[in-house]
Amino acid sequence: MNTLGKFIVKRAKFVLFGFIGLIAASSVFGFQVFGELKGGGYDNPNSDSATVSELLGSEFAVDPAEVIVLADLPGDANEINDQGVPVYFELVTSLSEDLAKVEGVESVLNYYTLGSPASLISEDGKLIYLLVDLNNDIKQSDAVAVIVDEFSGNYEGAEVHIAGYGAVTKAINETIEGDLIRAEIIAIPIVLLLLIYVFGSLVSAGLPLFVGGLAIVGSFFVIWGASQFTDVSIFALNLITGLGLGLGIDYSLLMVNRFREERASGLSVEQATIKTVETAGKTVVFSGLTVAVVMLSMWLFPQYFLQSFALAGFTVVTLAVIGAAIVVPAQLFLLGDRVNSLRVFKKKLVPKDTGIWEKIARFTMRRPLPILFVVVLALSGLFSLSTNAVFGQVDDRVLPKDSPALVASNLLRERFEGRESSPIEILVKGSDEAVADYIEQVAAVDDISRVVIVPTEQETDWVRINAITQIEPRSPAGYDQTVLIRSIDEQALVGGGGAYYTDSQQGIEQALPFAALWIFIATYVLLFLFTGSVLLPLKAIALNVLSLGAILGLLSYIFQNGHLQWLLGEYSVTGAIDTSSLVMIAVVAFGLSMDYEMFLLSRIKEQHDAGMNTPDSVAIGLQRSGRIITAAAFILAVTFGSFASSGVSIMKMLGFGIAIAILLDATIVRALLVPALMKLFGAANWWAPKWLKAVHKKIGLSH
Repeated sequence: MNTLGKFIVKRAKFVLFGFIGLIAASSVFGFQVFGELKGGGYDNPNSDSATVSELLGSEFAVDPAEVIVLADLPGDANEINDQGVPVYFELVTSLSEDLAKVEGVESVLNYYTLGSPASLISEDGKLIYLLVDLNNDIKQSDAVAVIVDEFSGNYEGAEVHIAGYGAVTKAINETIEGDLIRAEIIAIPIVLLLLIYVFGSLVSAGLPLFVGGLAIVGSFFVIWGASQFTDVSIFALNLITGLGLGLGIDYSLLMVNRFREERASGLSVEQATIKTVETAGKTVVFSGLTVAVVMLSMWLFPQYFLQSFALAGFTVVTLAVIGAAIVVPAQLFLLGDRVNSLRVFKKKLVPKDTGIWEKIARFTMRRPLPILFVVVLALSGLFSLSTNAVFGQVDDRVLPKDSPALVASNLLRERFEGRESSPIEILVKGSDEAVADYIEQVAAVDDISRVVIVPTEQETDWVRINAITQIEPRSPAGYDQTVLIRSIDEQALVGGGGAYYTDSQQGIEQALPFAALWIFIATYVLLFLFTGSVLLPLKAIALNVLSLGAILGLLSYIFQNGHLQWLLGEYSVTGAIDTSSLVMIAVVAFGLSMDYEMFLLSRIKEQHDAGMNTPDSVAIGLQRSGRIITAAAFILAVTFGSFASSGVSIMKMLGFGIAIAILLDATIVRALLVPALMKLFGAANWWAPKWLKAVHKKIGLSH
């Protein structure tokens, strides 16, 4: 790090303006990312349900309609006029023809042209389907936008609603774009005020915001590039905004604060810059590396929803580290003491070894066992709220209750017998007798309304069967039903909404142990390399797991059961917690917890390496880092907490969950549990076998 510091000092302008230039150039494409991302990504592409979808296309020439148009007619759709023609045939035909004129629409089929099947009409006989198939070679989102904007509402006396994957995706994308703007409007002024309070000057407060902004813009470019080759979730933008602004500020906060300390201690601008890179810069690099490695664990899950977060998280953390550890020192060297310009109020730059955090640490270390007991009991109590947790998958109900796309989807749930729009798709092979016997067994399954063979004109060895269920496919009950149907004949391929849900859940369940193992091993190794201790990494992992359990309890209590809507705003309560979002919250919270662990341990180890005993090094280390950790935590909490204002329920959960996890970790865990455990461990905190100490020393990470 010393070499890096000297290089930055020598080439400060090149480093600063070179990085700004690269980010500026990337913004040309980066800001085009909003139109390239998708609202789905929860399904497992390596599953039976995905195979069924592929076979329906290749063997049966089935091209699912991307848009479902629902026409709520003034009267009975089957009423016949004097000419023997349905009364509303002309209206529906006119609507179909107008829809077909939209650029990008391949074909439009409706209730009448399909032979008036019972599956396409509601129980009251008034609500009917029109199925709109889009051209796969064009940008379908443009066609969906035209259909939603021009056809929603009244059409010649019929009330038209737009449902289907395309409409839901459009609604989610538009909601997320609006949410990002609102979140920034909420977060940035509060963050700026916090930075001014922490630093006391406008110039020093502006540097962290500068780095956060560059990290966000650069990440948009990377995500845009990835979207040209693969599917990327629209929700990745929320993580980029939250982490980019939060970590960019946190890391810069650490660097600027250390520079000001070194200048106050008497070092020259050049010496202070190099010393800042050597100390705070190393902490930033290891903290960022830890968070980035933890983010990569989401790549092990099959859903591109989670893989998008892995890419977004790794990218934005990397850019935040580069900005804070390389660009900020260049700015500090060029600014010198002008970094303290435009003072709002004076702040003491020399850290004190006594204060509120030192007193809390010594209070805790005088009575470690009682404090451990009380805090662990409290966190366990929060965890107990999750004893009845139900895990599920997102669907259109993540949208605000008044979203037209959700209103349309709810019409499908409420006014059609069974789940006509979401049949269980089954493909089997065998003799007529075997198929008939199989159908009889499927029909005997609870909550199955009827089972029929779907005729086809295609040459194929497969027999296509549709089973209509009475239960919500994407639910725990749908999971159980899918597992039961698959147990009837393991050779049969079961697809449809319930199977997609089941395969997604099972994909997460199977990948979760490997992701956890990756996180634990990677963070243990990095923390050992940073501290040279065998015990401290284990302590950090254990405390993170404990705090995550408490967060799970809170999320279960609030989002599964619908509590605190008066505070967080209304959202659809499904009786389950989205599994994919919960994984994301756990991974992000774990990574950020390790971030603060690094901040604290770096200061404690400095004191210990200087010859202090464990209690003194903990107390003074917490005193010197407590203000920065608290400020950084509040800034990140505000950044992510602003997402709780989102109209999309999983974004509410993401914002609330991560904000609470950060605050819990930076206060209860760092101020109480860490000092208590380090006091109990004593000299064992710094123990490692001789050969591991040799490895640590050889790598050269000791202070």
